[in-house]
Amino acid sequence: MAEKKKGKQTVEFVNPPYIISTSSIVGPKEGEGPLGNHFHVVLQDDLYGEKSWELSESKMQRECVKLAAQNGKLEIKDLEYLLAGDLLNQLMAATFSARALEIPFFGLYGACSTMAESLSLGAMLIDGGYADNLVAVTSSHFCSAERQYRNPLEHGNQRAMTAQWTVTGTGAAILSNKGKGPRITHVTTGKVVDLGIKDANNMGAAMAPSAVDTISTHFKDTGLRPKDYDLIITGDLGLIGKEITEEMLKDEGFDVKDVYTDCGVLIFDGEKQDTHAGGSGCGCSASVFCSYIYKEMLNKKYNRVLLVSTGALLSPTSSQQGETIPGIAHAVSITNEI
Repeated sequence: MAEKKKGKQTVEFVNPPYIISTSSIVGPKEGEGPLGNHFHVVLQDDLYGEKSWELSESKMQRECVKLAAQNGKLEIKDLEYLLAGDLLNQLMAATFSARALEIPFFGLYGACSTMAESLSLGAMLIDGGYADNLVAVTSSHFCSAERQYRNPLEHGNQRAMTAQWTVTGTGAAILSNKGKGPRITHVTTGKVVDLGIKDANNMGAAMAPSAVDTISTHFKDTGLRPKDYDLIITGDLGLIGKEITEEMLKDEGFDVKDVYTDCGVLIFDGEKQDTHAGGSGCGCSASVFCSYIYKEMLNKKYNRVLLVSTGALLSPTSSQQGETIPGIAHAVSITNEI
């Protein structure tokens, strides 16, 4: 019997890993948003000195890992695994970053759920005794995502009001079996949920049901309730997806409105920055968690956080073939109180 398994989809760690350091790098637009002062690095140029947006994103990952290691007083050679992902074909940003860093590499794809996925699997490796130190990192880039999923920027098409703005950003977290910092106590692995949404310009609605399924399962598996958390935060639902999630969770018997928000809601000022339904992308929950949330946990503003990164598992091919948009959400419970 799996002794660390709790309920249907949750793992409770015997030796909860520490998050000993983080780092975040974001683009100029993100730096102008409400969380601008919390990010470790704000770029002045979306190309970051590279010749393409894809290589810029890869450089963001690479430099973010280096900065997280520096913040944790570690060297790159001390990191036994790199768990990384992005939105690009064949994980181009993560793979090219791994090529340069020369850390044993697990490439992960969970769309915008990838940060919580990497933290989940990293915590399992640490708790299982397979590593002492590792890094989880995830990124996205507005320009590379637009080129892959939608239209060339030169097209200048009008965006639907339900559309979200892909975050140019990356976040890296160092997990360790010793040290100081918040600890990961539980992870709830999500299932793919698809309620038939086909509109690729309304991904918040497509992802919300998976967030509801994972959050409600987390509560049922652990016996915890919304009041046990100082903050429950989804990754990339934006304004529309957040509202749907809140309503659906209430129908499930979980009233989260006093402690719940979304990274895509926090990262931009929708009115001043014209981001319509808010932020999205792998780098959304990654950069917000590894800056604002982590810092506020160190400051003890938040002592127990449930991070639920959410992903829309569509591709240009699936959209062109008329498929619906499957959603996935993974939850990571992080606490100071051990």
